[in-house]
Amino acid sequence: MEVGGQDHFYLEGHIAYAIPKEDGDLLVHSSTQHPAEVQHAVAQVLGRPMHGIAVECRRMGGGFGGKESQPAQIAAIAGLLANATKRPVKFRLDRDDDMLMTGKRHDFFVRYDVGFDGEGRIQGLEMDLAGRCGVSLDLSNGVVDRAMFHADNAYYLPAARVTGHRCKTNTVSNTAFRGFGGPQGVIAIEHVVDEIARSLGKDPLDVRRANLYGGPGRDTTHYGMPVEEPEILAELMDRIERDGDYRRRRAEIDAFNARSPVLKKGLAVTPVKFGISFTVKHLNQAAALVHVYTDGSIQVNHGGTEMGQGIHTKMAQIAAQEFQIDVERVRVTASATDKVPNAPPTAASAGTDLNGMAVRIAVGTIRDRLVAFLAQHCHTTPDKVEFRDNAVFAGNHAMTFAEVAKLAYLNRVSLSSTGHYATPKIWWDREKCEGRPFFYFSCGVAVTEALIDTLTGEYSFPRADVLHDCSGSINPAIDLGQVEGAFVQGLGWVTSEELWWDGEGRLRTHAPSTYKIPTSRSLPEDFRVALYTDRPNREDTVFRSKAIGEPPLMLGISAWLALKDAVAAVGGHRLPDAVAAVGGHRLSVRLDAPATPERVLLAVEDVKTRMGSAGG
Repeated sequence: MEVGGQDHFYLEGHIAYAIPKEDGDLLVHSSTQHPAEVQHAVAQVLGRPMHGIAVECRRMGGGFGGKESQPAQIAAIAGLLANATKRPVKFRLDRDDDMLMTGKRHDFFVRYDVGFDGEGRIQGLEMDLAGRCGVSLDLSNGVVDRAMFHADNAYYLPAARVTGHRCKTNTVSNTAFRGFGGPQGVIAIEHVVDEIARSLGKDPLDVRRANLYGGPGRDTTHYGMPVEEPEILAELMDRIERDGDYRRRRAEIDAFNARSPVLKKGLAVTPVKFGISFTVKHLNQAAALVHVYTDGSIQVNHGGTEMGQGIHTKMAQIAAQEFQIDVERVRVTASATDKVPNAPPTAASAGTDLNGMAVRIAVGTIRDRLVAFLAQHCHTTPDKVEFRDNAVFAGNHAMTFAEVAKLAYLNRVSLSSTGHYATPKIWWDREKCEGRPFFYFSCGVAVTEALIDTLTGEYSFPRADVLHDCSGSINPAIDLGQVEGAFVQGLGWVTSEELWWDGEGRLRTHAPSTYKIPTSRSLPEDFRVALYTDRPNREDTVFRSKAIGEPPLMLGISAWLALKDAVAAVGGHRLPDAVAAVGGHRLSVRLDAPATPERVLLAVEDVKTRMGSAGG
């Protein structure tokens, strides 16, 4: 199968603003997910130490991974010109140049060989994952690695050989994109499981259930990491099957297809099990700087960057929760390399996990100082000091939080602290290809219904039900929005977002007129999204929350498989005694991603041709 790439299409393109300072220093405002990397690149270009370059990012108008490594070249050019002219320089790309110059999601070619039993359980799998990297390596090693890690998705593979290929081509270097290779691995195994079901004439949901991770003996990944809560996958499947009314709708869709010669419907369920952590171990750390002022207001600075995902809001909530004050009293400042140095990129769905713990640690240090001071000052014990309702109670004394801050200052108690957090437990032996590269897994499931016109290839999605595990959510409103947005972005990747190069190797889809991102018309007509909150994180994350940024994108794969299911309906009923045998094999469907209307129509015509040649 072939899996296409995807342009990030952030609403704000790449931009950098370099301002010369005294002594040859430089301040760079950059739209970047990784200020430290921009700082390093500009310093290298100018031959300056890193302490002479300050990089700041208040917020981005979208990132999705496209502003992890790519902003460095934009900032370096602006910095070079500002240093030469001794004047401020702003460098901003227009949309066409942005799409031509910057990397995309890696497109993949997948080849596999699978063995399975009569129930559809996989017994052995060989899979080659070839990613098109472009003219330089960029982040392709990590992208292909993660595709290999996620070649199991939610399924136990008792025997597997997964090989990754980094393909150098004379095109722009592809880069990070939400999911970072995970979606390419997930869509590959979902295609495999779907083909197994089709070859056996079984309902794909039943084959997926048969292959899910389970108890002892079926709870270890192909790279040796235990899946410590495999039962959550079955729980999510149970809930979506019930709430999505899968069995009844499957029967109704089969009946509809039997009486409808032109319009055909399809239905598909896909789970996701996504590893949370950077696969490069040293990136799994974060720092924060917290100040408490004498009026009781708080300033928080952390290494994460805001790109619309609400990380600054969550950091403010964490600080407010720890001090038991109103969140309005907390201000989160711009991400800056001169406040929190050497921060990793805001990526891998780990922004809140890492930075939230760092903020909590910094706040905890200040709070412990205040507790010790108040216990002594109020002649009580530390266990009698309580933060509650914008106030602090110490024995028989009660003060507002502002009064405590002022009192502590007058008694020379430090009201500032840094916090540093490093993710525990993770390790990876690259030579042996085994270890625990992820702190935990984030899981979800979706069922999507598709309707296609077999005469034109046009389609719509009458309904989608999405359920994602988000126990311990710090902000359910933000997390719900992340699930909705991720699903739609995944939907775009597998349907309309087609990158096309002409015979001379020039990208021709480099503007909204030719590159089709999802619109309101692309959304499922009945779009039901829910958060699953029954299982707080077993790992010690901030408030036992779970990452939400990337995993739901892969639930959009259910829309692609629903289209494939609708195309298969052109060939007749799915049961073995009614499916035409073609060339000695059961009827299968070749529908690469993105499944544009043209590809859907070609797949329909292919099915009709094969059915005709087999006398179907």
